[in-house]
Amino acid sequence: MTFQDFKLNKFLLSALEELGISEPTTIQEKTFTSILSGKDVVGIAQTGTGKTFAFLLPLLRNWKFTKSPFPQILIMVPTRELVAQVVTEIEKLTKYMNFVSVGVYGGTNMRGQKEAISEGVDAVVGTPGRLMDLMKDGVLKTKLIKHLVIDEVDEMLNLGFRVQLQSVVDFLPEKRQNLMFSATMIPEVEKIIVEFTDFYEKIEAAPSGAPLKNILQQAYKVANFNTKANLLELLLDSEERISKALVFVGTKKYANALFERMEEKYGEKVSVIHSSKSQNNRFEAVNKFQSGEVRFLINTDIIARGLDVFGVTHVINFDLPDNPEKYIHRIGRTGRAEEKGIAISFISEKDEKIQEQIEALMDQKIELLESPEELVISDELIELEKVVVHVPFDNHKVKTFTPSGPAFHEKKAKNKKVNVRKSRADKMKEKYKKPLTRGQKSRKRKKKH
Repeated sequence: MTFQDFKLNKFLLSALEELGISEPTTIQEKTFTSILSGKDVVGIAQTGTGKTFAFLLPLLRNWKFTKSPFPQILIMVPTRELVAQVVTEIEKLTKYMNFVSVGVYGGTNMRGQKEAISEGVDAVVGTPGRLMDLMKDGVLKTKLIKHLVIDEVDEMLNLGFRVQLQSVVDFLPEKRQNLMFSATMIPEVEKIIVEFTDFYEKIEAAPSGAPLKNILQQAYKVANFNTKANLLELLLDSEERISKALVFVGTKKYANALFERMEEKYGEKVSVIHSSKSQNNRFEAVNKFQSGEVRFLINTDIIARGLDVFGVTHVINFDLPDNPEKYIHRIGRTGRAEEKGIAISFISEKDEKIQEQIEALMDQKIELLESPEELVISDELIELEKVVVHVPFDNHKVKTFTPSGPAFHEKKAKNKKVNVRKSRADKMKEKYKKPLTRGQKSRKRKKKH
C-alpha cells in the first residue's frame, strides 16, 4: 500500500514526496480510515514506527480552510522537546498548505506565545500546564476545537498529568474527536481513558510493550555508581560503534554526578539534560546531539518519549527505570526506521525486581554478558548512594519511675499566704511603719472641775 491509496490531496503528497516517504507504516495504515471517518481511536505502536504521522495525515486530509482565527486541532504532549518535534512534523507536511501551527510550553515567556495565537492559528501543540494558562487567560479560544490528540497517552494520564489534562478537557466542546497514541497501554490507563471518551476503537500495530525486533538488548551486572561509570568509560573507549548514545540515569542528581565525572575525560563530547535545566540549555544539548557534536547525552526520562534523533546507535541504561513501560520507551530511541540498534543496561542488585517485570512485559529475556576483564570494580560509594539511617521515635518504650525525693519544699515566709482579714489601719501601719493619725480628732473628754 502507498500513500496514493490514501487519496491524500496533492499538497500532502508533494510534501511526502519531498521527504522521501512513499509507503505508510503499519500503524499509519491501520488507523488512517478510522481517524478519517471521525472515530475516537487509541493507537498502540512501538516507538519509532510513525505515530505522529499516523494522526497528522488524516487530520490534515480532513482539514478545511476557515477565516476564523481559532484553532480546530489541539495536540497535547508531555514534554517541551516533543512539542517542538510535533510542530516541526506539521510544518513538513503543510509546506504547500495555508496551515498555521503554534507550539506552547512552560519554562519560557508566555508573551510571544500569546501573540502567535492571537494572530490566528489552525493547530496548537502544547504541554498541559501551559495550555491551561493560555485558556484561563482567555487568549486560547477552544470553541472550534474538533480534534483532540493526546500523544504518549499513558504518560499523560499518570498521576503527574491527569489533573491538568482533565482541566484542559473541561474547556473543550463535548462534541469532538479524541485520538490517543502510545507505545504502551496498561490496564489501569484503559480504565482512565473511558473518562474522556464513551467509545473508542483500539488499534494495535504490535502488542503493548513489544520491543522492536531490530534492537539488540544486553545487560551487565554492576554493583554501584563508580563501577558503572568505569564500565561506561570502558565501553566508550573500546567500542567505536558507540558514536551516538543516549545514557539514561535515574535522577537529576545522579545525572549531574555522572556528567561531572564524564566531562573531565570527554569534555564537549558529553552533555546532560533534565527538567532543572533551562529551556535554551535543553534545546542546545539536543541540537548538538542531533548534529553529532555531542557523542553521548546523559539524561533522565525527560526525553525517553518523543525525541526523534536520527542515527542513535546505542541506548545505555545506567540505571533501570522505575517501571517496565519506561524501559520500552527508552530503548525505542534507537533502532528507528528499520535501522539496527543496541540497548545496554547496567543492572544492580536493587534493579533485579524491575528487570523481571521488564522481561515479563516483553515476554523476552535480556541477554546477560560477562563483565570485561579490564573493568575496575570499586567498593567506594558516592555520597548519593550512602544510606542515611533515620531512627524513628519509639512511642512504645516503657517508662520507668524513679523516686526523686519530695515534690514540694517549704516556702519562704514572705511567700506564704495566710487567709487572715486585716483592717485598713493595720494594712496602712504595715505599709508606712507607723499608725494612721492624719485627720484623726482627739476623743479625750475634758475633766469637770
